[in-house]
Amino acid sequence: MAKILNFEELLVWQKAQDVAVEIFKIFEDLRNYSFKDQIFRASISISNNIAEGFERGSDADFARFLRISKGSCSEVKSMIYLAFRLNIINQKQRDYLLLELTSINKMLNALIKVLKANTQKPIV
Repeated sequence: MAKILNFEELLVWQKAQDVAVEIFKIFEDLRNYSFKDQIFRASISISNNIAEGFERGSDADFARFLRISKGSCSEVKSMIYLAFRLNIINQKQRDYLLLELTSINKMLNALIKVLKANTQKPIV
């Protein structure tokens, strides 16, 4: 397997960026500015923490930032449920975003697992 040299190559980072763009498009006209600001910040945080962790230089640091990214992912999911209940978004938008966020969460889990396995290898 080829070594990934920069965070932009990570599919999970790309998907997180795509979700943030979708959230910006969907909520751009929302007049509830505190809700909009919170979901914008949380959605941006997913990809930003992936990028920041990648650049930290150690698997342990990267895994820590990926866990922070997972937290932001869950925050966005929670806000999507709330947006649907408040009739801010429709069911199709809700289902699409939840599917994408669940996929990102699974990818983050898998990457954390790989990093954890790498840090537990014996030094020869």
